[in-house]
Amino acid sequence: IAGGGESENYDEVRYEGYGPGGTAIIVEALTDNRNRTASDIRTAFAKNGGNLAETGAVSFMFDRMGNIHYPAEVASAENMFEIVIEAGAEDVDSDLIGHDIYCQPADFHKVSEALANSLGDPKSAQLIWRPQNTIEVDEKAANTIVLLLEALEDNDDVQQISANFEISDEIMAKLSA
Repeated sequence: IAGGGESENYDEVRYEGYGPGGTAIIVEALTDNRNRTASDIRTAFAKNGGNLAETGAVSFMFDRMGNIHYPAEVASAENMFEIVIEAGAEDVDSDLIGHDIYCQPADFHKVSEALANSLGDPKSAQLIWRPQNTIEVDEKAANTIVLLLEALEDNDDVQQISANFEISDEIMAKLSA
């Protein structure tokens, strides 16, 4: 008998919690079993110095934004700034790795299209939770945060993780050594 008519229902679920050092973390998941996913996410937080909170507990510290990323070589920071403003975006962060362009979710399609016409296809384009402020963490907290993020990323249901921590280059070098 061929299987037909049965389709799995997937729900988009957002989990919010606190990580080591008072950091805020938003986890977006796509799941066919909310109970399993909630339990897995709660366990990942608990085993790695964090705790799951109520919906809305940390999301007020973030802005929902469109994020479009281009590699650094597509334009200089000055040229990119002009292109981004003309495309209707709100902000751009340029560094040696690339250009992160931010816009309001309602403008996402229009800005993405304008940028693609000027610069070609982006490396990535998605809606994200952008932290309003970041928290610099020490080496101990950074180490635990990395473990927490790895545990969350290992979960097949997790689609995206947003957080407000900042780890210095010096500490990142020690952690990856």
